[in-house]
Amino acid sequence: MIEGFRDAFRLPDLKRRILFVIGALFIFRLGAYIPTPGIDADAMSRFFADREEGMLGFLNLLTGGALSRFGIFALGVGPYINSSIVMQLLTGAFPALAKMQKDDKGEGRKKITQYTRIATIFFALVQAIGLIAWLRNLGVFAGGYFEWLMAVSTVTTGAIVVMWLGEVMSDHGIGNGTSMLIYAGIVARLPRTVIDTAGRVISVQFNIVAVIAAIAVVIAVVVGCIYLQEGKRRLPVQYAKRQVGNKVYEGRSTFIPLPINPGGVIPIIFATSVLLFPYTIASFFEGSAAEGFRKIFSPDHAVYMIVEVLLIIAFSYFYKEIAINPAEWAGNMKDHGGAVSGYRPGRQTADYIVKVMNRITLCGALALSVIQLIPNLISQVIKVETLAFGGTAIIIVVGVALDTIQQIESQLLARHFEGIVKRQRKSGRLL
Repeated sequence: MIEGFRDAFRLPDLKRRILFVIGALFIFRLGAYIPTPGIDADAMSRFFADREEGMLGFLNLLTGGALSRFGIFALGVGPYINSSIVMQLLTGAFPALAKMQKDDKGEGRKKITQYTRIATIFFALVQAIGLIAWLRNLGVFAGGYFEWLMAVSTVTTGAIVVMWLGEVMSDHGIGNGTSMLIYAGIVARLPRTVIDTAGRVISVQFNIVAVIAAIAVVIAVVVGCIYLQEGKRRLPVQYAKRQVGNKVYEGRSTFIPLPINPGGVIPIIFATSVLLFPYTIASFFEGSAAEGFRKIFSPDHAVYMIVEVLLIIAFSYFYKEIAINPAEWAGNMKDHGGAVSGYRPGRQTADYIVKVMNRITLCGALALSVIQLIPNLISQVIKVETLAFGGTAIIIVVGVALDTIQQIESQLLARHFEGIVKRQRKSGRLL
């Protein structure tokens, strides 16, 4: 990995992309520390001091601490993710939107992108109004109408800027911009978590044996994430000998690498975003009913865990349908004289690929769910909650890091960079 980054900085274009991402992340982190007008920062800090382990603490983690300070980027990428989920669901439900999504000229996808941006503004405005009203009830915000309007406008604009940062990072940088912003927010909180945990160990609030056990669980989860992200089901394909013009192509055997987890970290991010809705809405109300609702939708509750697993499975299949087109794969194989052993080229091959993908997607989604739940369950047993962020954060960090490294390697391979080609062949990843 270190050699790969060293090689990346030798190529001017790739170096420019990496530096662009670093600059965008710096702006994102800077926005987390710029206060929103009218907010009592000290009161916000005191309020979140007792809620670091709950859902609000996790939401604060995803924003890199911007929510606890109520900076201009307090909403983070939440509104953009919510609008993306809605647009993807609508695309699957309405044929007209699905046709726009598959437009070869790209005009339809541009329109869907515009719709997503408009929906992001709507979600950001609604969430900003709700949060300011919530803070007013807590006594953190005490401004008048003008201050209220200024705070709502600031936070909404901040969400739009975060959306823009994610898009330009995807277009001009390396990796998925939105995932990188979430990654940056989580990693930014890591030093504080380590320091807090070390302090509790020294003050004998935590048992050192329990801390070691928690570290072992985190390492096991990281290893599991790597295997899940890198796991492939090799579908063997045989190409017959054929002649095109005066050129003869010899028959050969190869394979199609079908990913076990085609959605990567997307199912986790989407599932978490959906589950944040009921908790956030319940936070705006007082009373025993609202308190019971918040407990049900806390990460350590059984109902939350069950719903989360179901959402992860659903979004894994949903993203599989978007990312993989078996009919196109089968058509390409047929055009080039390829076939899966025992199946006719064309429709029968496509049906077989769908069957295989459905099976491995279920296995991948269940494995993703297990990796997600293990840290939360273990933390309840050994009572070390601040050491690990939980399965969601670990999966996001590992998944985004692996995806970024793979994209850097792909850029190097596309330029036939000698160092990366040698390493790929040595590891057996380049056939």
